[in-house]
Amino acid sequence: MSNVAPLDPAAARGISRRTQSDIYRAGISGTRPRVSVDPVALEHAARRALSAEAFAYIAGGAGAERTMAANRAAFERHQVWPRPLRDVSTRDLATDFLGMRRPTPLLLAPLGVMEMAHKEADLAVARAAASLGVPYTLSNQASFPMEQVRDAAPDGARLFQLYWSASDELNASLLRRAEASGCQAIVITLDTHLLGWRTRDLDLAYLPFTRGLGIAQYTSDPVFQELVRGRVRRGRDAAAPAAPKVRVTPKTVKAGVTIARKGSALTGAGVRESLRSPLPRAAVETFLDVFSTPALTWDDLAKAREWTSLPIILKGIVHPDDAARALDAGADGVWVSNHGGRQIDRSVPTLDALPAVVERVGGRVPVVFDSGVRGGADVAIALALGATVVALGRPYAYGLAIAGEEGVREVVRNTLAELDITLGLAGCTSIAELGRDSLRAV
Repeated sequence: MSNVAPLDPAAARGISRRTQSDIYRAGISGTRPRVSVDPVALEHAARRALSAEAFAYIAGGAGAERTMAANRAAFERHQVWPRPLRDVSTRDLATDFLGMRRPTPLLLAPLGVMEMAHKEADLAVARAAASLGVPYTLSNQASFPMEQVRDAAPDGARLFQLYWSASDELNASLLRRAEASGCQAIVITLDTHLLGWRTRDLDLAYLPFTRGLGIAQYTSDPVFQELVRGRVRRGRDAAAPAAPKVRVTPKTVKAGVTIARKGSALTGAGVRESLRSPLPRAAVETFLDVFSTPALTWDDLAKAREWTSLPIILKGIVHPDDAARALDAGADGVWVSNHGGRQIDRSVPTLDALPAVVERVGGRVPVVFDSGVRGGADVAIALALGATVVALGRPYAYGLAIAGEEGVREVVRNTLAELDITLGLAGCTSIAELGRDSLRAV
């Protein structure tokens, strides 16, 4: 566990100088950073650290991955326009978000199935985020229940991301738990009512949920547990349709053991006993049935207000008309995102969509931005184009894969340090001073 004290606004002001000083001083004795500060080298190192399936799931996108490429290309069309001879000796990264003054404008985006990257998964990410004062958006597809994540980093700021399930009872239960566990807001993801055409995963015939991975929020939920037991009861009381035959191979056996181990939350027993129980397999099948609903509409979102008193942010907004609709629906924030290019091939790049959404929102609610962010200079560009806060995704997963909690912390610290340097070299002393006149379009 990290022994770094949580970052406050005062400490954030010198993060770039301290980060560089720490790295260069350690280099005197031959110590180099555990994770590369170069985004390309970071990804390459993560590929070496991860299994082929894990890297494909984390790094991959939809179709020919043209949306992923477009997200990055959009950043290439903007350049920071430096303004020298301004006193930038004191810089402040603090910003207001959801009624609180935050030490930085950075969030960690929700990433599911982080056990594919490291055994401590969300627990390690939560501790690293808390040590730097960065809010962590906990995924609905986490590898640990939200209550365990809270206990791992009780001082950390957390948001909870919901994939709207086909079961309203389950949705309500998850939101009640999120509020009870101290989350500060609910992030409803709108763009995954259908699973994207993810070519890397399809070529490997691998979806982690079919192995019981990434469903800890579900197996720990009382409503989901009852859905699973009901499924088992129905299977015993009526003739169930014949299940497709699965060829028994070493991988089949390994998957069965993983499912049994992950299903122990339902059986209350060890792996050996869980292997004989129908509950773990029924949990996987129940999850696959209820994970999402393509019938979700704007009218359904009103139910969330009945389930929680927390602020609600709608994630997956890329059209200004939808931003206006979100405001009409009473959303407390909009999150401009195309799911990191994982859902639609040839989708609109988020950075291109951001200015129109910001204009339509008109400052009435915060605008969160993600997709394509690889470092602090990218964060500065998104902020200059009007984002209130910016969410970092894949890079911190790479750090987790390479060096666990400390890897996440270094990636987030490096992002903040580069943002601080970019801010100063642009001639600004605060996040509020970043604007479109800080950029040059190319």
